[in-house]
Amino acid sequence: MSHPLLQIDSLTKSFGDLLLFRNISFGIAEGDKIGLIARNGAGKTTLLNILGGKESYDEGRVVFRNDIRFAYLEQSPQYDQEMTVLEACFNADNETVKLIARYEEILSSPNQAGLDELLIQMDHHKAWDYEQRIKQILSQLKITNFHQKMGELSGGQVKRVALANVLISEPELIILDEPTNHLDLEMVEWLEDHLNRNRMSLLMVTHDRYFLDRICTQILEIDEKQIFSYKGNFSYYLEKKEERVTAQNMEVDRARNLLRKELDWMRRQPQARGTKAKSRIDAFYSLEEKAQRRREEEGVRLTARGTYIGNKIFEASHVSKQFGDIRITNDFNYIFSRYEKMGIVGNNGTGKSTFVKMLLGKETPDSGSFDIGETVQFGYYSQEGLQFDDQMKVLDVVQNIAEVIDMGNGSKLTASQFLQHFLFPPEKQHSFVYKLSGGEKRRLYLCTVLITNPNFLVLDEPTNDLDIITLNILEEYLAGFKGCLIVVSHDRFFMDKVVDHLLVFHGDAKIQDFPGNYTQYREWKVEVEKKEAEEQKTIRQENDTRKNRTPEERKKLSFKEKREFESLEIEIEQLEAEKTELTEQISSGNLSPGELMEKSSRLSEVMELIDEKTMRWLELSELA
Repeated sequence: MSHPLLQIDSLTKSFGDLLLFRNISFGIAEGDKIGLIARNGAGKTTLLNILGGKESYDEGRVVFRNDIRFAYLEQSPQYDQEMTVLEACFNADNETVKLIARYEEILSSPNQAGLDELLIQMDHHKAWDYEQRIKQILSQLKITNFHQKMGELSGGQVKRVALANVLISEPELIILDEPTNHLDLEMVEWLEDHLNRNRMSLLMVTHDRYFLDRICTQILEIDEKQIFSYKGNFSYYLEKKEERVTAQNMEVDRARNLLRKELDWMRRQPQARGTKAKSRIDAFYSLEEKAQRRREEEGVRLTARGTYIGNKIFEASHVSKQFGDIRITNDFNYIFSRYEKMGIVGNNGTGKSTFVKMLLGKETPDSGSFDIGETVQFGYYSQEGLQFDDQMKVLDVVQNIAEVIDMGNGSKLTASQFLQHFLFPPEKQHSFVYKLSGGEKRRLYLCTVLITNPNFLVLDEPTNDLDIITLNILEEYLAGFKGCLIVVSHDRFFMDKVVDHLLVFHGDAKIQDFPGNYTQYREWKVEVEKKEAEEQKTIRQENDTRKNRTPEERKKLSFKEKREFESLEIEIEQLEAEKTELTEQISSGNLSPGELMEKSSRLSEVMELIDEKTMRWLELSELA
């Protein structure tokens, strides 16, 4: 039977007159892996900060089991800027670090009292190899300079150091606030595997829907200041949430029917009313509020007409760029097609954002050029975001860019109506920017990009800090977008939904054009790696077999085998030449989708033939 690690009872939190949640209750038991979902500004991070002891609450109880090992990854962790990476890890607030500090204190004391008991505890917590383990996990998270100062790290690197600190302590319960932000796809998949293999309990906020689906066994949702629990993964949550909203809407429809009758009664009454009538009037207003609560945010459909875009979009010609020894592109060529929707993926530091900035003219190539079509109007959403005047009102920010957006088919939306589509109700539109949560500011920034009605959207990490409902609306918008699109993202679910092919940045100016979405690319990559591993195993077995042959078994080549051996050398050389030519054609960007698929298929065949004939050549060469 599961034992509760954490129990939350009747928790209420507000900031002034803003109520985030009221009387919410839930528990976390051993083995639970829980995802917390809510729209931006609904109190997700505030709730995690309460549980992490960083924030107070108005009413209720938060009760941890007495002996629990607990760790919390904040959304924006803070460290002493002068500490090195390793020092930051040895200043973490966990039991192992405290034991090490106590051990050093006892060693420096005259009588060394309590050392024997402490040594037992250090054995139990594996404290002796703590530094080795922290270096190992930092390396897996691509932090390799352990003596670099924390003040010299990027925000993403600081987040990864904090994540390492959380994981190394091997807690029984961890709380994670947006753990996948600033992690590249390789690291996200590593973290996914790490959390699945470990028995620790987990409560996390993340917008990464594949991550939620593959890890979580329960979803909690903050909605309408209450909390709803779904005992299943993200796919199960979507199914049950739809059922709940449908039932709620049916109830609202019944309220509307009653409202019409009550409204008729209200209109027929004289001005002076008795007590009995007054109670009915109060009920009327309660009914009116209920009738206005119909939930349709997930069903919002928002498509923009988009400004006309011609056939010429952009052409990259012999583009080369490097920073010191780090090569981003080398003689890169690509012709971008009309209405193309491209995703750009790759590990951090491979040059994805630099490539986008060169396209937009914000970064100059060392050589080569980007030739942009005359009709192209870029809309650019950057990682850095827009710097708002915090004293401006939300509506004014958008109206300063455009007061009306043309949606096509003769329909137009005002700035206020457009903001409502992106979940800014009228009362929020008249709030000051400084009152918005981090996610709400990102959503407002998104609105400022889209309302300019561009015909070529370039989105660099658009999913960071956006809630899942906003991502759904953005995905719907992009599905109906009449223009071109480039998305740089580590969000696999988002990429699968909105792009039709990928540029994969492998580093050192190696860029692969893959004709499919991210999941298809991942499946292809797994198959290639599996095949390569099998081939290496076969080669090792062949080599072992040859080494163990007796002199009698090492016979000379027959006449037929000698002819085959000579022929194989020529065939392999021809196939290698064809492979080089196909690779250049696929990377050129000049092929149609049909030609791209045909050349990719032939390249796979050629690589198989090269492997097959090389194996036979090696076998015969042993006898030559």
